[in-house]
Amino acid sequence: MTIRIVLVGTTHPGNIGAVARATKNMGLDDLALVAPRYFPHDEATARASGAHDLLERASVHRTLADAVADCSYVVGASARSRAINWPCLDARDAAARLVAESAGGTVAAVFGPEKTGLSNADLDLCDALLSIPANPEFSSLNLAMAVQVVTYEIRAATADKPPEYAPDAPAATHEEMEHFYAHLERTMLRTGFLDPDNPRHLMRRLRRLFLRARPDQNEVNILRGILSSVDRFLPRKAEDA
Repeated sequence: MTIRIVLVGTTHPGNIGAVARATKNMGLDDLALVAPRYFPHDEATARASGAHDLLERASVHRTLADAVADCSYVVGASARSRAINWPCLDARDAAARLVAESAGGTVAAVFGPEKTGLSNADLDLCDALLSIPANPEFSSLNLAMAVQVVTYEIRAATADKPPEYAPDAPAATHEEMEHFYAHLERTMLRTGFLDPDNPRHLMRRLRRLFLRARPDQNEVNILRGILSSVDRFLPRKAEDA
């Protein structure tokens, strides 16, 4: 999988370094620069904070067409509305599409100059427009921040998911839960907590609570043990004797 981050016309060398850091943080290692104003530059190296190897390998191109010539799919980041309709994806959908398309070849996410963004001519080379939802009253993102958002979504789309919690015991069966509900109802009746003339409403809410909790067999046994400990302190009815 090769996903290239392309910066077009970057004017501040520190932003190039910050992008290199953001890109490496998320496990990507293909950075392309199109007509940067200052590169290489000490500030770029300083802002890379250890991602200097990515700067050293970064390819530099005269035009965006050169930078994406070998790419099979390209998205271009833009916060501005356009007179011509481009297919538009948010960061999450764009990341998923980039990951999927990268199975067939190199793909790229393209970011424009800090002040102006990508031109329409640049977007003519893109298959889709990438938009990062933000506060409409303050939607301008720093270049490195925008790259961090997109590269994070790419990482999230490709990284192994953490293992789900493994229960200590099998989930309680329907039969075991019904025995528990019956035991719970008996105990609440004996303590006077449950109105014997109208038990259904409370029991239904408690059923919903335990359905959400999904207790396992050990947990149901603990709950029934608690009920049994309460039962021992309650006077026994004639029918229980």
